Amino acid sequence: MSVETTASTSETATPVRTAHHRHYLMCAPSHFTVNYSINPWMEPSKPTDTARAVEQWQKLHDLYVELGHEVELIEPLAGFPDMVYTANGGFLIDGRAYAPKFRFVERQGEAPAFADWFRAAGYDTVIPEEVNEGEGDFLLVGDVILAGTGFRSTGDSHREVGEVFGREVVSLTLVDPRFYHLDTAIAVLDPVQGIENGGPERANIAYLPGAFDDASRAILEERFPEAILVSDEDGSVFGLNSASDGYNVIISPRATGFEKQLRERGYNPIMIDLSELLLGGGGIKCCTLELRGRS
Repeated sequence: MSVETTASTSETATPVRTAHHRHYLMCAPSHFTVNYSINPWMEPSKPTDTARAVEQWQKLHDLYVELGHEVELIEPLAGFPDMVYTANGGFLIDGRAYAPKFRFVERQGEAPAFADWFRAAGYDTVIPEEVNEGEGDFLLVGDVILAGTGFRSTGDSHREVGEVFGREVVSLTLVDPRFYHLDTAIAVLDPVQGIENGGPERANIAYLPGAFDDASRAILEERFPEAILVSDEDGSVFGLNSASDGYNVIISPRATGFEKQLRERGYNPIMIDLSELLLGGGGIKCCTLELRGRS
């Protein structure tokens, strides 16, 4: 299903954006807390409010449903407070699921649960040999996989994911520990497969230049010359950890500069506050795993 929506017009023509039906996997933060630290955002000494986390997460879930998207749920497991960040739980294209292999022991028990869910849902499930954290570090842009390394997923997982899906993989190196997953530094604005960057329809992204090394920035500049370049101010409130259906872009309410940039490009930014879940180092995209195709 797709809904064609024309952005508001001004003196210059704005692009026509299309909202496409998406299929997501989410996990309620029923056990959310911060009792260990595996990224710079996590401070166990800072109190968390599980009920508030659930309330904020529910608003995101309900918004997806309101927008016409399909949302499935995986059961949260006690003892795994980060399971709410389902984006790290796998990477799926055309009915095939590449399961995660988490770097830190605190999250490793999540991997079998995600793999079991994919199998039960009818996905051809591949158990990895290499350390990878799913859609946290793998983003599908058109028909190309952008793959992050530097903090979590290893470079060998980039080779492995390319072999699993038979697609071009573009490796990008993250250098700022605040942006330890690729999905904290890049937002895919046009999430439909088959839209090629540079073709008649252009798959575009937004990204935070300072999160990457020089070589990676050069790659992004060459491949995505029309990308939205987001400020560190907006990146540091997880503005890029966003979900888009091609028209509606769900972002942090504190990313005000990014909101303006999106409107200028014809997208419709919608604000959802996940400030409680940011205490665990995750935002909107972290809570949203895209399910593409089913066997």
